[in-house]
Amino acid sequence: MQTPLPAAGPPPGPAVHDLITIGRCGVDVYPLQTGVGLAEVETFGKFLGGSPTNVAVAAARHGLRPAVITAVGADPFGDFVRQAIRGFGVDDAYVSTIEGPPTPVTFCEIFPPDHFPIYFYRGEHPPDLRISPDHLDLDAIAATSLFWFSLTGLSKEPSAAAHTAALSARTTGWTVFDLDYRPSLWESREAAREAARRALPHVNVAVGNLDEVETAVGVRDPEAAAQALLDAGVKVAIVKMGPEGVFARTAEESTLVEPVEVKVVNGIGAGDAFGGGVCLGLLRGWPLERTIRFANAAGAFVAARLACADAMPATTDVEDLLNGTENGDRS
Repeated sequence: MQTPLPAAGPPPGPAVHDLITIGRCGVDVYPLQTGVGLAEVETFGKFLGGSPTNVAVAAARHGLRPAVITAVGADPFGDFVRQAIRGFGVDDAYVSTIEGPPTPVTFCEIFPPDHFPIYFYRGEHPPDLRISPDHLDLDAIAATSLFWFSLTGLSKEPSAAAHTAALSARTTGWTVFDLDYRPSLWESREAAREAARRALPHVNVAVGNLDEVETAVGVRDPEAAAQALLDAGVKVAIVKMGPEGVFARTAEESTLVEPVEVKVVNGIGAGDAFGGGVCLGLLRGWPLERTIRFANAAGAFVAARLACADAMPATTDVEDLLNGTENGDRS
């Protein structure tokens, strides 16, 4: 008999949103040809991008009510991002438009099954890192059942100050820290580790791959890294191990979920789909093993497709995938 995840406590007052994410947004420009470098690519597709934004999209696909706090430039790509966010069922009330810096664009190369180089064109100070405490609705942040942020948002001011203010407003509910470490967006790994160390006491869930947990706590071994995250104050530590599956731990239990076998097309959006699955499990009060198994399958679903936001699965898509790989055992 599996036990539910440890309760995070009810949020104060009525919440308009089930969850709010904060951080990166932009335009993903992905090749429509695979197995060739950008120098040889001739055709591209344009998609909504930015990990916290895509997590909100993934959550919306599961019937949750998400909003995203982010910012775009005063340009056509900014218009596209805002329209795409709304089109995916995510509230864009907290999406600001900032004059000056352009909306970020990200390119990638697609070499399945496991090589997807990413090239960020974000400039020195992109709009989503110019979110300040004045942009925040702290009452909404306090009231939402789940608040999701990533390490990237702590890399530059005034975004770091905005994140600090948001975390200070969180007194109950789930607060999830995506350890999303992008080396090109930091001056050093040590700076990223220090920022993660300051944030960890304010969260109760941490999610990251092996490189990211090593950046956060200095330990790469999955079990030791998960324990280090628990020691830092989190209630649920989730370590993604790529082809080795996912290891997760609470104070009471641990689970190791094997990978779901799919033909990988583009692995970049898998982590965001995984995040949407984690949000669903936390908000539904699922046991740890069910939450991780569902999230893992959601990530696999997107890895088998080209796009990120556009490919996010509905709950039934994930259940169908689990049914095909695990004989319908979804207890």
